[in-house]
Amino acid sequence: MAGRKKEPLYRSFGYAFEGIFTCIRNERNMKIHVAVTLLVIIAGFILGLSVTEWCICLGLFGLVMALELVNTAVEAVVDLVTAKRHPLAKIAKDTAAGAVLIAAIMAAVIGLLIFVPKGLMFLRQL
Repeated sequence: MAGRKKEPLYRSFGYAFEGIFTCIRNERNMKIHVAVTLLVIIAGFILGLSVTEWCICLGLFGLVMALELVNTAVEAVVDLVTAKRHPLAKIAKDTAAGAVLIAAIMAAVIGLLIFVPKGLMFLRQL
């Protein structure tokens, strides 16, 4: 590693964005996360989220999508290493998927806590 020239910073960002867009194009669950994110953003503007509520939502979007990227990476590496069914490969894939599921469930619960009261107030004003 010593003496190896590092690539320019913009290339590192390029690789990262390539990974994000590849995941969005190829992974059904990431498409779902992006669609839900867009719906929440629209609802947030309509219902007038506070700065704190926006920060919570943005943090949750980032957490869920980042975990989905990691899950996709784990699955790709496991598939690269072995084509056979192996108990350790199953554990790696299942636990990575479980991490995304836990984050998504908690994001949904927190979203309900934020949006249900605001939605009810909004409907009363109509």
